[in-house]
Amino acid sequence: MDDRVAGALSLPDDWPAHPDLSLALNRMGSFDWDLDSGLMHMDQAALDVFDLRADEYDNKPATLGIRVPPDEGVRLDAMVTEALKSGLTNYGAYFRTMRRDGTLQWTHTQGFVRRDANGRPHRIIGIVRDATQELADSTARRDLDAERRRRTSLVEATTAALAHARTVKDVIDVLKNSQGLAHLGATSLVMGLIEAGRIHLVADGPEGAFVPGTRYTRTDEQYPMSEVVRTLGPRFIESAEDFADSYPVLWPHISHLGITSAAYLPLIAQARPIGALGLLYSDKNGFTGDERNLLVALGSSIAQSLQRAMLYEQEHDLAEGLQQAMLPRRVPEVPGAQIAVRYRSARLGRDIGGDWYDVIPLPGGRVGTVIGDVQGHDTHAAAVMGQLRIVLRAYAAEGHSPATVMARASVFLHELDTDRFATCTYAEADLTTGVVQVVRAGHVDPLVRDADGSCHKVLVEGGLPLGLSAEFGRLEYPVSTVELDPGQTMVLFTDGLVELPGADLDEGMQLLTAMIRNGPQDLQRLADRLCESVDERGGEDDVAVLLLRRKAAHAPQPGGRLQQHVGQNDPEALSSARHMIRAAVRAWGAKERADEVELAADELTTNALMHTDGGAIVTIRVLTGPERRLRVDVEDRSSALPRRRDAGESGVSGRGLMLVDRLADAWGVESRGTGKCVWCEFVIPPRD
Repeated sequence: MDDRVAGALSLPDDWPAHPDLSLALNRMGSFDWDLDSGLMHMDQAALDVFDLRADEYDNKPATLGIRVPPDEGVRLDAMVTEALKSGLTNYGAYFRTMRRDGTLQWTHTQGFVRRDANGRPHRIIGIVRDATQELADSTARRDLDAERRRRTSLVEATTAALAHARTVKDVIDVLKNSQGLAHLGATSLVMGLIEAGRIHLVADGPEGAFVPGTRYTRTDEQYPMSEVVRTLGPRFIESAEDFADSYPVLWPHISHLGITSAAYLPLIAQARPIGALGLLYSDKNGFTGDERNLLVALGSSIAQSLQRAMLYEQEHDLAEGLQQAMLPRRVPEVPGAQIAVRYRSARLGRDIGGDWYDVIPLPGGRVGTVIGDVQGHDTHAAAVMGQLRIVLRAYAAEGHSPATVMARASVFLHELDTDRFATCTYAEADLTTGVVQVVRAGHVDPLVRDADGSCHKVLVEGGLPLGLSAEFGRLEYPVSTVELDPGQTMVLFTDGLVELPGADLDEGMQLLTAMIRNGPQDLQRLADRLCESVDERGGEDDVAVLLLRRKAAHAPQPGGRLQQHVGQNDPEALSSARHMIRAAVRAWGAKERADEVELAADELTTNALMHTDGGAIVTIRVLTGPERRLRVDVEDRSSALPRRRDAGESGVSGRGLMLVDRLADAWGVESRGTGKCVWCEFVIPPRD
């Protein structure tokens, strides 16, 4: 047993149950399945039934799937689910398992359901045993066959397995692996689908059965699939002679396969043919009436599943094309940053979602980065994603603060007349100072990887997901500030990267943090490795990843400057300007004067907002000369010059310029045509 896994879960005190010795003496294995944690303990006798070694089993029921054929697994899952829902205290079933050498055997299981005082099932204790010899007995076989015929289990089991098929390939795999077809004695199958008036062969039977020139055939040609598509009726070929006489063009190419009979069925959905299915037999002659009826019923079930799979693939292709069109075609070059992005669609074509990323170059050496996920996995989710990406980019490019960008995007989604919501993280980075302002809307927290490879989660205070915050009138999105040092990397991602089967989000975050810590230093290779890890664990959700690394070479140069517009009644912009000034002072080597510079700049900005009709533009820069000086300019549109005045003993205003005069080494006022500029300067140490 994996002590690490067990230690993270709450298990019953008496788990696992200790079976009676008589079970082992009767060659029965036992299992103890804790439904709350999902762990299933199996003793050695039970593992022997499944032909598994102890080191091959990790106490997870899904691991047994390597020994249980897919259709049998679907049937067992449905039976256990029904027992739990209906209040049954026990269940039993015979099913097939596959041994290590590929041979099939019959296995019997009996489970006893334990429930709490409220009737909720929380545990299943049971036994498994090898039932091959038992069912080899003719009486047992007849009883089993009679029971299966009585319940028409062939069609039911195949239909149940087909219900999980999402693509045409899934349908073909279910039919090829179906034990139902094996019981009918069919050795192989062929299948064709109608495309543009022709029959496209998508499953071509056993090895060596493909006939050149038959990948695409016309419906008027002398082939059995063409015949059933034309007539919309089944064709039962009773013998090899019947096959040779009826289809002289095809038979010479397949006579070496030893086919003794065949059944070709039209696949009809919504009163029109969509293809044809052929079942080939090598030890059967003729078909009884019951067999014909059963095969016709089976053909109808297969046709419905195929149509559903074909419609799904069409929608999937449309959604995938739409999503790819909505994602950025290229990542822009951003001075001072190295960026890597990846989008990994859901595996095996199962789902297309609304995951997206975006990189938005902004003025003043800044860049906006977006990662988000629209609820749902369909074309509508992809369409909503595209619209959200466009409006987020537009709001950011207009110069709005990160919180305003997120709030406006939420209102847009709410007014879009859709029931979808979206999670999102928007991070605006000033690559000169390293200040990153992060806003989170119901999304997972980002990570930061240090230059030495260590990695940690950044706790970002968040708001409601986009759409929901507008619906509930809670559009406040707090802004968290992160200072990204040269060489550090911010990692933004969607939840598909940290979702693990049977584990919570914290475990996924811990695994991701360790993977980034031990991952390659190269940003592009690291992005590839993160997506590969999702494939390795069989992740089924979409994943978007965005990595932003601040380059060490991008340091502020003498004469460089940073600028921020602060509008009236915009406290977020004022806070953003403070962050910019604080980070710039640190980046330019004047940390010891950071408090003085920030306080003086804040006084000048506040005066401009209080005593003029418009906003202010705050600029901070380094002046070259005999001594390094840091200068703060605050421009406004008023021509009225400020004056220093005495506030009096009880005054609450009037001290602003007096404070600036005390803090700064120099200050003054300049006319600027349409307004004025109030400035102050601070002597700072020479750059090392």
